[in-house]
Amino acid sequence: MIRVTERIALHDWEIVEEFARASGPGGQNVQKVETAVRLRFDVGASPSLTDDVKARLARTAGRRLTKEGVLLIEAQRYRTQERNRADALERLVTLIRTAAEPPPPPRKKTRPTLASKLRRLAGKKQRGDVKALRGKPAGDL
Repeated sequence: MIRVTERIALHDWEIVEEFARASGPGGQNVQKVETAVRLRFDVGASPSLTDDVKARLARTAGRRLTKEGVLLIEAQRYRTQERNRADALERLVTLIRTAAEPPPPPRKKTRPTLASKLRRLAGKKQRGDVKALRGKPAGDL
């Protein structure tokens, strides 16, 4: 069990990991060791997530989500397989935590106060006066 939040815990069988050879620097190590991790998580089939969390996760995941509803996370930042596995799992947990947060309450429309309007107009007047001083003097023609 992987604990995501107090109410959400993922079963180990919900996460599928595949390993591949990583790209980038690493010398001979890169050609012979499969350190890159491709993590797959089927969002739609997960019994651990509620429908609201699944919908928000689909929006948050963006193009990491396939048409079938499988979330793909690739990790090849580190040179060891174990650190890449931990990195991919941490990224998955972070995505699910973000999706599990309730949406912010809608913004209430407010109107500016009279004092804030007057301060704004006073600032505009002062700025206009400064710019007017940059021109040629009125008496010289």
